[in-house]
Amino acid sequence: MLDLFADAEPWHEPLAPGALILRRFALTRASALMHGIEQVAGQSPFRQMVTPGGYTMSVAMSNCGALGWTTDAHGYLYSPTDPLTSAAWPPMPQAFAELCQAAATAAGYPDFQPDACLINRYGIGAKLSLHQDKDEADLRAPIVSVSLGLPAVFQFGGLRRNDPLKRLLLEHGDVVVWGGPSRLFYHGIQPLKAGTHPLTGDCRYNLTFRRAANNE
Repeated sequence: MLDLFADAEPWHEPLAPGALILRRFALTRASALMHGIEQVAGQSPFRQMVTPGGYTMSVAMSNCGALGWTTDAHGYLYSPTDPLTSAAWPPMPQAFAELCQAAATAAGYPDFQPDACLINRYGIGAKLSLHQDKDEADLRAPIVSVSLGLPAVFQFGGLRRNDPLKRLLLEHGDVVVWGGPSRLFYHGIQPLKAGTHPLTGDCRYNLTFRRAANNE
């Protein structure tokens, strides 16, 4: 399947100290990334996780890599085992690893070595409330976040939940990378608006690469 606008030139958009958006960076790899998502979901199906407070997340999730992000009655954690299948999470597809390395290098983090990739599937109306990514053992490593499919409004704030928010439209193939001074900035996704994308249908997919274990 051909990717629309795959020949469009990518560009960098500064977001905050240590953070930027790589516009259209993943366009030429989008079909390979979607194939990887299908492979992972075939082994570890998408599921809507329940938070420790009993709230069912609107976003459906899966994971790949050595560790996967999940929840239990005690909180949020990274585990080498999928609680749904009792098996190890699927390995990270090569297309994922190559895209992540290229994006991290372009953003100034050439030494980033992710051991976890969260895969989020957004249906119409699904959202992700403001939060910090702070369950990782080593917060020196950046976050690499890849958007595929329908556009969504990304909210990016500061170190406090009530800091002013930037609201930016993320489109198919955009990659956001943040680390350093902005590593713990609050961020989220507003409810997904209805639409249809030629590659993903009525969904948006997001790949979030993290270093969950201590790098030492």
